[in-house]
Amino acid sequence: MTEIIPFGAEARLDWLGLTEALAAGHRLPRAQVADSFLKRADDTLLTRSALIDGLGMAVKAATIFPHNQGPTVNGGVMLLDDTTGVMEAIVDFHLVTKWKTAADSLLAARHLAPDNPETILIVGTGNVAASLREAYGAGFPGARFLVWNRSGAGDFAARHPDTTAVTDLAQAVAQADIVTSATTAKTPILRGDWLRPGQHVDLIGAFRADMREADDRALTRARIFVDSRDTTMHHIGEIKIPLEAGVIAPGDILGDFYDLAGGGFARQPEDITLFKNGGGAHLDLMTARYILECWRA
Repeated sequence: MTEIIPFGAEARLDWLGLTEALAAGHRLPRAQVADSFLKRADDTLLTRSALIDGLGMAVKAATIFPHNQGPTVNGGVMLLDDTTGVMEAIVDFHLVTKWKTAADSLLAARHLAPDNPETILIVGTGNVAASLREAYGAGFPGARFLVWNRSGAGDFAARHPDTTAVTDLAQAVAQADIVTSATTAKTPILRGDWLRPGQHVDLIGAFRADMREADDRALTRARIFVDSRDTTMHHIGEIKIPLEAGVIAPGDILGDFYDLAGGGFARQPEDITLFKNGGGAHLDLMTARYILECWRA
């Protein structure tokens, strides 16, 4: 019987537990992934599919209707059994997206960020920023949190205890051990000259080929990691644009999550590490499987 898992299931989830599930998923054979787009004027149907031998299959359908009065992005995630192909569950789209996106960044930070960071800066105040505050708060409970947004961050700070709004981005970056950015910027807002040895930079916002959050100097100063070479290098502007311009080379991408088991996804003490969170259907599959297991438990 197909189970329907609502957003309310998140009460049963755990951020650190999901990062462990994502790490375990990357010890299985490499995922097969495929995306398709159908368009009608400004409306889009995006379908993302993944198959991982030993974990199963998932199809994530997302509708992007920019003129909606309510949520502009909706959909669902269909989880299919690895052995029989039978549909096991339909999982709330927003639940999978929220937990997948923030846990992706948290998993990277657990391996690339300095131990016991004192200060974490969140750049942006949207829904993703809110989930990052939850995830990073669970992963690094001793850290203090700053938040910056171009139009002000006071409302965000008021809604999230122990979070301080700041107005000077350069000064905030200088204070931070971790900088996590989730904006809709098309041109860089983070400058490499602001960075110092020992910092970790986590970039989430740029999800199209024409978007970037960090400048060339940030990439050339940092050791660069991604969640998946397959879904970032030639698809997302944060990596694609500097690659095509010759600012960085493919070999400068030092690791992705498939390098976790071999120790290739790690920092040195004085590194500036930069991680690009690109998402991908394989991460949706791992997250949906984790959600189903927690729901059944």
